[in-house]
Amino acid sequence: MRIILYTGKGGVGKTSVAAATAVRAAELGYRTVVMNTDLAHSLADSLDVRLGPEPARVAANLWAQETDIYYNLKTYWGRVQEWLNELLAWRQVDEVVADEVSILPGMEGLANLLWINRHRERGQFDIVVVDCAPTGETLRLLSFPEIGRWWIDKILPIHRAASQIVRPIVRAASGLPMPENEVYDAVQELFAQLDTLHGMLVDAEMTSIRLVLNPEKMVINEAQRTYTYFNLFGYPSDLVVCNRVLPRGLRDEFFSTWKATQARHLEEIEQRFAPMPILEVPLFKDEIVGVERLRDFAHALYGQEDPSRVFWRGRSQRVEKSDGGYVLRLPLPFTDKRDVDLVKLGDELLVKVGPHKRNLILPRVLVGLEADGARFEGDELRISFVRKG
Repeated sequence: MRIILYTGKGGVGKTSVAAATAVRAAELGYRTVVMNTDLAHSLADSLDVRLGPEPARVAANLWAQETDIYYNLKTYWGRVQEWLNELLAWRQVDEVVADEVSILPGMEGLANLLWINRHRERGQFDIVVVDCAPTGETLRLLSFPEIGRWWIDKILPIHRAASQIVRPIVRAASGLPMPENEVYDAVQELFAQLDTLHGMLVDAEMTSIRLVLNPEKMVINEAQRTYTYFNLFGYPSDLVVCNRVLPRGLRDEFFSTWKATQARHLEEIEQRFAPMPILEVPLFKDEIVGVERLRDFAHALYGQEDPSRVFWRGRSQRVEKSDGGYVLRLPLPFTDKRDVDLVKLGDELLVKVGPHKRNLILPRVLVGLEADGARFEGDELRISFVRKG
C-alpha cells in the first residue's frame, strides 16, 4: 500500500491538491481512498459529495471519507476516557467539561490518522491519500511512540502492579477511582497502534509526506519549519507543490507587482527546498470543485506523471547528537569547502555556496547553540553546534 500525505499552512489549497491527487491515481487504475484528518472537514466540499466516517465510492476506483472524531476517540481512547471522566467526577468537575478535558491535546488528530492502520489491515486500497490538518504538528506527535515504548516497557508494569495492590485500599479509604486493568490494556493497545503507524510513516518506500505552499513569505517560512521537523524525525518527503502561481502569460498591469513578488518567492522556494522537486500549479480562473475540475487540476499539476511514484529519495538535512553538542549534516555534492560560507541569524542558518545561498530554519534544539566549525566528509557538510560559553 502507498501512503501520500499533504500538509501545509491553512488556506494554501492542500485539500484540493490531495483530492486531485486521488482523482488522478484512480484515473490510472489504482484503488484509491482519500481521507481528511482535519477537524474542519472540507474534503466533501472539494469533491462536491456527501461523505461519512466510512469510505464511500465517489468515482471509478475512488473512495473518500471524512473521519468521525467521536467514533475514533471511542475506539482508541474510550476506556481511558471513561476512567478520566470518573476521576474528574470524583473531583466534582462538571460532566461536560470533563468530557472535553479528558481528551489529550492532539489525540483527535492521532485518532484520525490511525485510520491508515485500518486501511492497511483491510487491504482494500492500493493508495491512501491523506489531507492532513493545516500544520505539521500532528506529524510531530508521532514521535511519541519512542517515549511511549520506554514508558510501557519500564514504567507501566510497575505502575500496574502497584495499582493492583493499593486499588482496594485507596478506593475504600477515599473513593478515588483507580484505573482497572482494562485501562492499562487500552493504553498499551493505543501505543502499539501508534508504533505501527509510525513505522509505516517513516518507511520511504511506503510513505511520502508532501508540502503544499503558495509563493508568499509567511507560507514559505512555515513550510520550511515543517520540513525541518520532517528531516529531524525521519519522515520522508519527496515533493513540494507550489499552488496558485500567476500564469506566465498574464499581462494585466494590475498584477505586474504581484508577479514580480511571486518571481522572487519562487526563486526563494527553489533555494530553500532543493534538491527536492518542486511542482507548480497555476492560479485557476474559477474554483476547483467536483471530480471533473479536480481532474483538470491534477493534469495541470502532474501532467502525465503518476502521482503515486516516489519523486525523490533522500533527506536534505539531519541532526545528530555528538560529544558536547550536535552536528547538522547537509548533503552538498560537488562542493569545495572554500566556496562555503555560513552565517547564523537567530533561528536561521544562511548557507552560501559560491553565488548560491540557502536559508535553513534550524530545529529548536540548535537555536540556542553556537556554530563551532564545519567540515566535509565525502559529499556531506557537517556543521558542529555547541553551547555558548
